[in-house]
Amino acid sequence: MKNARNNDLSDRRIAAAEAKSALLNAYRTARTTDEPARLARQAERASIAAAREERRLKRERVKRDEAERQAAEAAERQAATEAAARAETDAREAAERNRVARVIYDEATRKAERDRRYANRKARRA
Repeated sequence: MKNARNNDLSDRRIAAAEAKSALLNAYRTARTTDEPARLARQAERASIAAAREERRLKRERVKRDEAERQAAEAAERQAATEAAARAETDAREAAERNRVARVIYDEATRKAERDRRYANRKARRA
């Protein structure tokens, strides 16, 4: 119809409508013939997305496990530090008690020696 001599407006409109209809029919047939491939691509995309989500969940799980492990190690180190500090404090207090006990014992020993000498002196005078 490119070179048709009778190109009235109605003829051109009819030709345009037929061309549009032909394009639409071609699109529909191409779409129906391409439907299995489209469904396959869609299923492949869905499986890729599911695998990606699964990997993301695994990474989060690993990250959470690592954080819990680090928290447990930190708590363990904190408990060990507190136990060492407690043991050091107890040892220091025990050493102080021993020192006080020795001082008291030494003073008691000196007093007993002084009392013995005093008693000996009294005994010699009498």
